[in-house]
Amino acid sequence: MTESFGWQHGTFLGATVSSETTAAAAGRVGELRRDPMAMLPFCGYNMGDYFAHYLKIGSRRGAKLPKIYYVNWFRTDDNGKFLWPGYGENSRVLKWIFERCDGKVHAVDTPIGRLPEPADLDTKGLDLPAADIAKLLGVDVDGWLAEIPSIRGHFAKFGRNLPEGLNREVDELEDRLRKVKK
Repeated sequence: MTESFGWQHGTFLGATVSSETTAAAAGRVGELRRDPMAMLPFCGYNMGDYFAHYLKIGSRRGAKLPKIYYVNWFRTDDNGKFLWPGYGENSRVLKWIFERCDGKVHAVDTPIGRLPEPADLDTKGLDLPAADIAKLLGVDVDGWLAEIPSIRGHFAKFGRNLPEGLNREVDELEDRLRKVKK
């Protein structure tokens, strides 16, 4: 679970959403495909224009904008086992999100966004090893650096319709990751 740094960063997170294809989606089952804001099958115009619309909303003076969160329920350990226990426990993540919105819990700034502090994520009654929690709340810097070319390739599909702010977000993400790597 990641809280965006702000509206433009949240739009970037939404614009880079990806998932594995299933039998219901075009492509080979299990391949990763980008599905911006999970809207690709439903958007009848260039997604770059869709992203620009979101950035325009965020640029309005006095706009009262919600926080944006990005959740990956499907992170796995080195053996392919899911780190998070599953749908029955997802409300614990939502609890952290709501408490963040209310200013009751903390977050740690990382290169990819704001992550929960371990003590603020309710894991009472779960049998989650500390190593799994650390991985869930950690940043795989090398993995994210490996994603940068894929994100750039994805954005290239939108040509001149892609808002420049999203290209800047990729550059800033890469810079933050490289600083941590040093």
